[in-house]
Amino acid sequence: MPYRLLADAVLAMHVAVVLFVVAGLVLVIAGNLRGWRWVNRLWFRLAHLGAIAVVVAESWLAITCPLTTLEMWLRAQGGGPIYSGSFISYWLQRVLYYDAPPWAFTAAYSLFGLSVLATWWCFPPGRSRFPESNPAHGP
Repeated sequence: MPYRLLADAVLAMHVAVVLFVVAGLVLVIAGNLRGWRWVNRLWFRLAHLGAIAVVVAESWLAITCPLTTLEMWLRAQGGGPIYSGSFISYWLQRVLYYDAPPWAFTAAYSLFGLSVLATWWCFPPGRSRFPESNPAHGP
């Protein structure tokens, strides 16, 4: 039981990382268009760039994601089948894992990574397109 629970937790964390990578790009673009200064904070932008860089590197080097490896090991240790389990793991796996040729993933991850790099050029970290309003002087 603990192994299966840990496997589900790793899967949930894996989905959270995927959501951070995808939503992070959307937030950077939308946030800059809407004047949200926090989307250009260096820590956020570096974390986002680092996350997609790892994904792209794993893809180019044909390395299985360590989170996938850990999850499968935990499922095997729990004596359960590798791709079945609880309700949560079933649906999270359906969202996260799908069939396509490896080149399709490498191309998609690389294009996404290039998009993230493009946002660094279009919307550099630490800058905002809109000046910060000073409450003492009005908006």
